[in-house]
Amino acid sequence: MSNLPSRVAEFQTDAGLEARFQGVIHHGVFAPRVHSTHSLSCSSNQDRQAPKLERDEVSPLTPPFEESVLMSAELTADHATGRRISARISAIAESATLAVDSKAKALKAAGRPVISFGAGEPDFPTPDYIVEAAIAAARNPKFHRYSPAAGLPELRAAIAVKTLRDSGYAVDPAQVVVTNGGKQAVYESFATLLDPGDEVIIPTPYWTTYPEAIRLAGGVPVEVFAGPAQNYLVTVDQLEAALTPRTKILLFVSPSNPTGAVYSPEQTREIGLWAASKGLWVLTDEIYEHLTYDGVPFTSIATAAPELGDRVVILNGVAKTYAMTGWRVGWMIAPLDVAKAATNMQSHATSNVANVSQMAALAAVQGPLDAVDTMKVAFDRRRKAMVAGLNAIEGVVCPTPHGAFYAYADVRALLGREVGGIRPATSAELAALILEKTEVAVVPGEAFGPSGYLRLSYALGDDDLATGVGRLAEFLGAAK
Repeated sequence: MSNLPSRVAEFQTDAGLEARFQGVIHHGVFAPRVHSTHSLSCSSNQDRQAPKLERDEVSPLTPPFEESVLMSAELTADHATGRRISARISAIAESATLAVDSKAKALKAAGRPVISFGAGEPDFPTPDYIVEAAIAAARNPKFHRYSPAAGLPELRAAIAVKTLRDSGYAVDPAQVVVTNGGKQAVYESFATLLDPGDEVIIPTPYWTTYPEAIRLAGGVPVEVFAGPAQNYLVTVDQLEAALTPRTKILLFVSPSNPTGAVYSPEQTREIGLWAASKGLWVLTDEIYEHLTYDGVPFTSIATAAPELGDRVVILNGVAKTYAMTGWRVGWMIAPLDVAKAATNMQSHATSNVANVSQMAALAAVQGPLDAVDTMKVAFDRRRKAMVAGLNAIEGVVCPTPHGAFYAYADVRALLGREVGGIRPATSAELAALILEKTEVAVVPGEAFGPSGYLRLSYALGDDDLATGVGRLAEFLGAAK
């Protein structure tokens, strides 16, 4: 049985494309027709089978490339009431981290002395040699044209070399798909592997985009929470308890955004062996691989558990390691059939990533790691200062993060207490109160899972960090 959902596999042949786009005109709208013989096959450890779609029937979980606008009586009613945005898109929550960062920047632009702990990006400039490579590429007419949808061949080859160097995992350049930032790699991976109703186990707290990407791809996120008592690290027993016949993917992230937690080599292998024994796919996000502290190593689950075989997809990019968040270059590394399917999808969505950005990324992955080593010294200093400052506040508990550049503070003891004349009941209310009263922006735990926590990025200047933590200490320290 193919690893790919039928909706994705169908894009791989001209016949599939022709069948997909044979539509009808209904109420003046072109609508792709779903044929009665079409079924959505759930390839998984259980060989599960999704319900067949009858002729002209529309799945409520269909992702963008399979959306049918054929109007049923219900859709006709929606049209009559003036609905403008589809239910599928309306259900997507705004990125909470970007929302906090945008609000903080807007207040700063208005002259307010806001300090933002919201943004997940280094405060360092992109290294000069990378910028110079981009300038040279911009001047080269060769890069003024379309390029392969999966990425420039030289960049894909360099990513394969870099992956062997940093993760100890050998891949063919044909397995690499270069994407417009890491978020596109996340969505394309889920869209390529998931059929409607397939479940994805997500260790929680999680990065805010993961569950939205899963839902958009038609999947069902299943949260497995590990709190500060576990240093935000899930156990195999917890994963086993979350397993159902519909489980297809385990999401594994180490180092973690938002907690900074890092799984040990032993923990990583144990989880990988468990996933392999269940026949699950593992989607591993390794974007923070070079940002670990206190001698804690980064371990790729693909290397730690080779028993996973061809059921691993690696996500990565240049944003965090090389201070290139705005350049928008990420990638996925997958088995050849999955990489091919994702490339087909990308060819209809965005085509190639901007060539200038790709050439900048090429310079980054082929270059030295001196820049990240310099950043790590600063991040480590700020990490220690932030954790010490937060733990000095009564009612705040902040485990020491060993990776990334975030602290994840437990503020449950502050909820319901009077602070600033208000009794916040949730961390979202507390975060809003902090911004209003102290002009410090933090991201509430609701963005990453349960309420009761705050994420603070220490990827900002030392002076701003000290001032911001000082404001928090003064304000929260007065809670009654």
